[in-house]
Amino acid sequence: MKRSAGLLLFHHTDDGLEVLLGHMGGPFFARRDAGAWSIPKGEYEPDESAWAAARREFEEELGLPPPDGEALALGEVRQTNGKIVTAWAIEADLDPATIAPGTFRMEWPPRSGQLQEFPELDRVAWFGLDRARTVIVKAQAAFLDRLVEHSP
Repeated sequence: MKRSAGLLLFHHTDDGLEVLLGHMGGPFFARRDAGAWSIPKGEYEPDESAWAAARREFEEELGLPPPDGEALALGEVRQTNGKIVTAWAIEADLDPATIAPGTFRMEWPPRSGQLQEFPELDRVAWFGLDRARTVIVKAQAAFLDRLVEHSP
């Protein structure tokens, strides 16, 4: 069973609570909005702690060090693909224009023999909670609800 861990940044604005989500890169999500946004996260092996993986993946996916601050444990969710995702929320500000996303390589177009490089996240944006619920990977919406329950 695959496991992923990530960090959900949040901040308070005059319009309410906002969360930072990343749009998944690559050709499969290029024209999708709903269900194509995620917390910055990634897979890890059993010999790495979920917390260490969440911090490492944040830096790999956004090209920025993870923020310091009190981490609020948001628990786990199981996505439709069976992957277990563990997340923490941290209150922080981040300018989406400052990201330098990591990349991955895959054969594209399929069966073409050509390897192409794509960004892990092709864009990052702040969302109010109502809008975030319409674009985030369905199972990860539970993290938004848990954040609201526990946020200061």
